[in-house]
Order: sequence, then C-alpha cells, then structure tokens
Amino acid sequence: MQILLFIPIFFGFLLSLFALPIWIKRAKKVGLAGKDMNKINGGIVAEAGGVCVIMGFILGLLTYIAVKTFYFQSYEDIIEIFSLMSVILIVSFIGFTDDILGWKIGLNKPIRIIFLIFASLPLVVINAGHSEIAGIELGAIYPFLLIPLGIVGAASTLNFLAGYNELETSQGILILSGLSVVTYLMGNRWLSIIGLVMVACLFAFYIFNKHPAKVFPGDTLTYPVGALIAIIAILGDIEKIAIFFFIPYILETILKARGRLKKESFAKVNEDGSIEMPYKKIYGLEHLAIYLLKKIKPNKKVYEKDVVHLINLFQILIIVLGFIIFEVDILKIFSLMF
Repeated sequence: MQILLFIPIFFGFLLSLFALPIWIKRAKKVGLAGKDMNKINGGIVAEAGGVCVIMGFILGLLTYIAVKTFYFQSYEDIIEIFSLMSVILIVSFIGFTDDILGWKIGLNKPIRIIFLIFASLPLVVINAGHSEIAGIELGAIYPFLLIPLGIVGAASTLNFLAGYNELETSQGILILSGLSVVTYLMGNRWLSIIGLVMVACLFAFYIFNKHPAKVFPGDTLTYPVGALIAIIAILGDIEKIAIFFFIPYILETILKARGRLKKESFAKVNEDGSIEMPYKKIYGLEHLAIYLLKKIKPNKKVYEKDVVHLINLFQILIIVLGFIIFEVDILKIFSLMF
C-alpha cells in the first residue's frame, strides 16, 4: 500500500517535465528571458522556469492529500500540509514578482523581507513545530520570531549561491534529499514524501537547466525551495541538522556581505570559454571555487561546469558530515522500507 505514496512524486515530475518546454517557448516569445552570463556570446535563455516546478509540486501535494483521505482515510497532518502549501504559493508569487521586475531591479530588500514575513504567517497561526530547542522552552518566541526568521533567511539566501547553469537546481536536490532521509528515519514520513515531491520536480527541471541551460529557475524557484527547506526543518523538528546542511549558504552570505551584497557571482569569461575570477578578492563560493580549481587543474583552465561540480561536492560532504555528527543511521532506511 505504501507504494501508492510514490504516485504524488511521479505526478509532480510528469507535470513539471511536460510543462517546461511550453514555458520555455512562451517565455522567450514575451521577452521573459535573459543572457547566459558565464558564456562567450551567451544565448538568450527563458527565465522564471520555477513556475512549472511549483505547478508540479502543488499537484504532487494535492495528489498526496487525495491518497491519504480517499484511500487511507487519514486526515493526520492535513492542516500542516495546507499551511505548507500556502507558504510555498505566497513565496512563489513573491519570487515571480521579483523575476518580472528583473534581477537588476526587483523588489527592494525591505519590501522583500516584509513580504516573506507575511508568507510565514500560515505556519505562525497554526503554531507549527516544537517550541523547545536544546531543552529550552521558547514559548511564543518560537512561532512569532524564529519561524518568520527561518522562512525569511532560507528563502532569501538560497539565490545567493547562483548564476551558474544547474547550480541552484542541483543544490536544492541535494539538500532536500538529505532532509527527506532524516525526516523518514525520524518517523515523519509525510515530510519525506513532500520533500521528495519537490526533488522529483527539480529533477525534471534539471533536464532543461543543466549545462547549457535552456531555462533559468529565477527567484520563482529559489525562494520556495529555500522556504521548503525551512518548513521541513520546522515541522520535522530538525532545525539543527538543517542549519548544518545550510553551511554553504551561510558561508556564501558572509562572503556576499563582505562585498556589501553588491558583488555578483558571475565569472569573467575568456575567449576560449574558460572563466576567471571577476574580482581580486573572493565574494562568494563561486569565486573561491574558481580560485581553487585554477590552483588544482594542470592546465589552469576552469569552466562553468567545474565550479558547479566542486560546490556540489562540498555540499555532499557537508550532508555526509551532518549524518555522522547527528548520528543519522542511513542504513536503517533499507530495513524500514523492506
């Protein structure tokens, strides 16, 4: 019977997969497109492809609810699921607004923060999560301060580590897959299914976003993926390991703050397609990756895919280290499944 719970994952993947070619064509036609910055004479690529991913994700969630209510006749966690869905839809709308206005203009920082605080309200009003952390009862501080802070922080920083084909997508896949494993082993299997629905939709998006990209995710995708990471941490009571998995983004935020959030992640492109450090100093993990790869590679030639692979490898190491530090028995997942 549990195999039925994989139907939402399959549906989410299919809708995202088949909607994306249509979106790519229409977005280019109306001018919702941008230049591929890390390539010589980079072509024009469709923007805001996250719309299709969110469509697939919402269909997956609704299918999951239908399976629970019609087949299993269970209404457990339904309020939490609808609250989660509300947050994702609001955050997606904020991200889409940002994309429509353009990444050079977009929403200004104070307005964006206010909107994201508003997006956290569906979780606040149901008093989501557990207010006790490390044995300390936080009371009202948790729903009214820490939940909005978590949503704002995760949603607004996930697009810091970006600007390279497939980077945002692969990072979302890695982090949400890691959190899905953790929630499954902790008995919150409904959260692991929700996480895997988004992972499946991101895999569909990866097909079109991989190098060379045919579509960019935009804030329409990065905002809700970041918000979902925070929501799973809150509802699954796994804030500590989620923050640990988020270490690359914490480092990225620190490096971006060094440049007063004005330095871009894009590289300087050479005539042969290889890339160089855009600044003399390091203002992001992307720049650090270029610097390290030029030291390591024998021919000193660094390409966009190299940067993405190194950052992804760093993220995988962080996740594996998190499993070890927080004593996550990943071998147990096979005994639970079979």
